[in-house]
Amino acid sequence: MGQLNSDAVLPDRQNLVDIFNTALAAVDPCNAVLKALRVEQNQLQVAGATYDLSLFQRIIVVGAGKATARMALAVEALFGKRISAGLIVVKDGHTAPLKIIEQVEAAHPVPNQAGIAGTQRVLEMVRGADEKTLVICLISGGASALLVAPIEGVTLQDKQEATRLLLNAGATINELNAVRKHLSAVKGGRLAQAAFPAQLVTLIVSDVIGDPLDVIASGPTSPDNSTFADAWAVIAKFGLQGKLPPRVADYLQRGSAAQVPETVKANDPCLAGTRNVIVASIRQALAAAQQAATQLGFVTKIISDKLHGEARDAAHFLVQSAHAEMTDMNPNEQRCLLCGGETTVTVRGTGMGGRNQELALAFSLEIEGDQDITLLSAGTDGTDGPNDAAGALVDGATAPRARSLGIDPRSYLDNNDSYTFFQHFDAATGTQRHLKTGPTGTNVMDIQIVLLNKSAHPHA
Repeated sequence: MGQLNSDAVLPDRQNLVDIFNTALAAVDPCNAVLKALRVEQNQLQVAGATYDLSLFQRIIVVGAGKATARMALAVEALFGKRISAGLIVVKDGHTAPLKIIEQVEAAHPVPNQAGIAGTQRVLEMVRGADEKTLVICLISGGASALLVAPIEGVTLQDKQEATRLLLNAGATINELNAVRKHLSAVKGGRLAQAAFPAQLVTLIVSDVIGDPLDVIASGPTSPDNSTFADAWAVIAKFGLQGKLPPRVADYLQRGSAAQVPETVKANDPCLAGTRNVIVASIRQALAAAQQAATQLGFVTKIISDKLHGEARDAAHFLVQSAHAEMTDMNPNEQRCLLCGGETTVTVRGTGMGGRNQELALAFSLEIEGDQDITLLSAGTDGTDGPNDAAGALVDGATAPRARSLGIDPRSYLDNNDSYTFFQHFDAATGTQRHLKTGPTGTNVMDIQIVLLNKSAHPHA
């Protein structure tokens, strides 16, 4: 887990960091799996179900995601040499010291050839499973891009371009996945289809609002509620019909005309031996954060575990929530507001950033001059966009201090260049407003921590 050091210039920085680190620890994937599974006397117990391990000749472990390597650590600890074979696809750099289960590193969020090769091996492994095989599948956020098998006739480049177009248009994860599932041989229940007739237990670290099984990692082992018609509606919503690679447009249109098979739907016989279990989500992280903030002396509220929409709109919502809370506070009183979820950024500029850095920068402009509010916004996986930051920390002095140093926060925000803003700010001030944890090993979306202190702090 990445740990952060204090920065005395930002009031409440250490409290923000301590609360964030406590939230991360609560959703450590290794601990989450160890809590969810019990192996005793040749029996596996998970989510109220019992599997007699003596009935299985082989145990195979497969999976994909940013948090999956730490999940696999727990599975190795529980099953050890009983594991016959194992292969997981993880994001570059998100590995763990595994002894039995092989790790393939691949690109995220835009898939690459390594992801395709790893996924083909996963599919071959589960296609060789029979009734006497127990397949344990480990899924976490990021698996939509890492577990990648383009449908026949569509190339990786086609899928990459479709993904880029949707991301830049500001598509939600649900919209993105509705399209990706219908261009995949592994998503939308098709991994379960490949593993049939084996018994399949899927353990999931959720990175999606509300934990819908069909959306997390594009639901490789769960029924798909979306249709080809839904996928095409997403394309039409963003006006991408003429911009899509022709093979993608052709395949989605043929699917809408029922000329190619749909994804796996509920009641499909191939799902009869499949069990999906969520072992960690944003809710556990927020509950731990609330406990930590309360112990630090803050009156604490979780205001949402479903924060979504444009990052700037989310920042405005958080500022309004903070101001409403402040009117109800007494001098010297301390309160903490917690949020979790996943916002989006519609990219209009040419800069570098991520949704948490953009949210923090927008927040800093709205609370300019307010001495009593500090914010941490960060991705629980330790990454926020295609850069090395997890997020950022800001207060009411951030924007005016930047301007005094010749750094105009508004122009950086307008150019979607929040990463560069915080880089320049830290270099000029010697502070650490950029939150850089490195890969944390987990992934349950983003957390926003707002600390309110009615007594004014002097700013350096």
